[in-house]
Amino acid sequence: MTEVRAMSEVEQIVDFMSTCSLEVTPNGAAKIDDFRALLREGQTVYVTFLPGSDFADTVTTVKKLKAQGMRPVPHFAARSIPSKSFLEENLAMLQAECDIDEALLIGGGVDNPVGEFTESMQVLKTGLFEKYGIKKLGVAGHPEGSPDISPAECDRAIREKNAFAKESGMAMYIATQFCFEAAPIIEWDRRLREQVGNELPIHIGIPGLATIKTLLKHAQQCGIGNSMRVLTRQAANITKLMTVREPDTLVRDLAAERARNPEFGVRQCHLYPLGGLKKSAAWLYGVQDGKIELGRKGGFKTDYAAD
Repeated sequence: MTEVRAMSEVEQIVDFMSTCSLEVTPNGAAKIDDFRALLREGQTVYVTFLPGSDFADTVTTVKKLKAQGMRPVPHFAARSIPSKSFLEENLAMLQAECDIDEALLIGGGVDNPVGEFTESMQVLKTGLFEKYGIKKLGVAGHPEGSPDISPAECDRAIREKNAFAKESGMAMYIATQFCFEAAPIIEWDRRLREQVGNELPIHIGIPGLATIKTLLKHAQQCGIGNSMRVLTRQAANITKLMTVREPDTLVRDLAAERARNPEFGVRQCHLYPLGGLKKSAAWLYGVQDGKIELGRKGGFKTDYAAD
């Protein structure tokens, strides 16, 4: 009988980050002539849809990424969809012109819906994603709560999405905003499994390389809770405000939890390139290539070049 060798900690990190996705905004994508200069072939790239945006810009970005060898995943925001016919028209266009088979559906941070949809479940129940070839679908999860949705409503939504996945056969997963500490994520995952009955895999958001100042501003806008204290402690040292922060400690802790706990629901990461796509992608590929030096007190250093 062949003995299976346990992975080293570096191998655990590399394995955990091997399928990590990135994202771009249509405005940011318009400034990039060729994504192949920054990203590796086949890279999964989410294309955001911000409130007030024109979805045509999302479609243009998806086409560009697809043509340049990437795997684009368009965002749909329920409360920013004006009508069922608008949704169908754009899904049909994406399928015909880009052969898209994965999407991300969120409620969307809009106080007043622009159309008939007030939450993502209403969009799911139209059946349009299945009709137009979407086989894999991300839905929103909130490890540290949401400023727009009560905890009870968050739990209800997770239960309904689990039920929908079983009934429809759709390959669904939970995608989250970025977090800074592993402990709240691990506890949230445990509670979802044990108390809410979640069986959907989780793609956890992690912050890309950015200054503490940038992260503080973004975190406040996103309503992220407990992890704010970590940034506040770091930002107290004014000389470090412009220091680049890497999510190495978070990644190392989550990779270790996945290695020791087979029930852990977090299967992969989604890297928010807050400090720029070029730098964040270079960091990610340094990790994926195993160019890692573990720190004695946690975290790791990564050998990468963004220039």
